[in-house]
Amino acid sequence: MILQELEFGSEQYRSACRLREAVLRRPLGLPLSEADLRDEGNQLHFAMFADQELVACVTAVPISTNEAKIRQTAVAPAYQQRGVASDMMRQVEAILAARGYTSLSLHARKSAIGFYRKLGYATVGEEFIEVTVPHQKMIKKLT
Repeated sequence: MILQELEFGSEQYRSACRLREAVLRRPLGLPLSEADLRDEGNQLHFAMFADQELVACVTAVPISTNEAKIRQTAVAPAYQQRGVASDMMRQVEAILAARGYTSLSLHARKSAIGFYRKLGYATVGEEFIEVTVPHQKMIKKLT
């Protein structure tokens, strides 16, 4: 598997959007609209590829010069539970650390909290509802 950074608006970026919609949004009955994507030009987009097939993706939103928010982590169903997301997250964290980011945050779906805990993220605050499902804020300091 190979991690690549995606250019906003590229065909690979559009493929990542289709994966995000299929895995994260469609099960909730929420389409991924142009309005949802409007601010993504200033975000960092990454994807894992098996040969030429995009199989996982994640976005990082720069909050400040040293903090970023991770969002929209999605893995194709055929590649789930195979370590792809963990590998992708570790590589993205290394890239972000090399670029000077020292702190990451995210809003984890309740069902994904255990996954992020294994990667060293800690829960902060109370559970809340986002896109109709329970979430928990999590943070991680990069070294």
